[in-house]
Amino acid sequence: MRRFAAPSLSFGFVTVFLSVVAALPLAALVWSSTKGGASGFWATVSAPEAVAALELTLAVAAIAAVTNAVLGTVTAWVLVRDDFPGKSLVNAVVDLPFALPTVVAGLILLTFYGPRSPVGVHAAFTRTAVWLALLFVTLPFVVRTVQPVLIELDVEMEEAARSLGAGRLAVFRRIVLPNILPGILSGLTMAFARAVGEIGSIVLISGNLPFRTEVASVFIFNQIQSGNPHGAAALAVVLLAISFAVLLGVGGVRRFATRHERG
Repeated sequence: MRRFAAPSLSFGFVTVFLSVVAALPLAALVWSSTKGGASGFWATVSAPEAVAALELTLAVAAIAAVTNAVLGTVTAWVLVRDDFPGKSLVNAVVDLPFALPTVVAGLILLTFYGPRSPVGVHAAFTRTAVWLALLFVTLPFVVRTVQPVLIELDVEMEEAARSLGAGRLAVFRRIVLPNILPGILSGLTMAFARAVGEIGSIVLISGNLPFRTEVASVFIFNQIQSGNPHGAAALAVVLLAISFAVLLGVGGVRRFATRHERG
């Protein structure tokens, strides 16, 4: 009897914890989005400004996530395979977006890329600025998911392949990439999910211009400020559904990519 008591208590604790932290708030959000009825929900999410904000958010978030998937993998490779002065400092910089308040990140980017840029690069209040802000806040995800896999990867397999005449590109494509692909996909998914909901680093540098640089999170905030919390909840539910669908889709791809390991 005692053998089953501990798992039951653990499962009950996890269920209560997840319900309080995630399930019940999500249910409240969905319930709030339906306060205006189906017509009110559709009127909010199909409004031209909302559609423009949603399209911009998804497009720039996807571009930022893919960019970091490539550059983050390169960064993880350099941090694992190369030794150079200041390596610990680079490691700390990678983790900086985790610790830094996002509004501070926005202020840093505005100082560097704003009208008074010390390097003469004025990208503020453009869609490029939104992309740069999302690159900054999603920087660590791919690096930190790929890095442990590269550390555990058996280098002897690569050396054996090279001794048999395989080139560097062939070794990477046939040995390294299949092993780190699940990590890349995990990091890409987390980066996209973070980028879709980001507001702090964007609100200063984007200018929040409707139909140009206004992202969905800022649109939601403006709806709350204008006394329309149900409209804000409606667009938030759309973002939630899209993010959940992306998580499921990438999870399916990751499962397909690792089917041989499970077998």
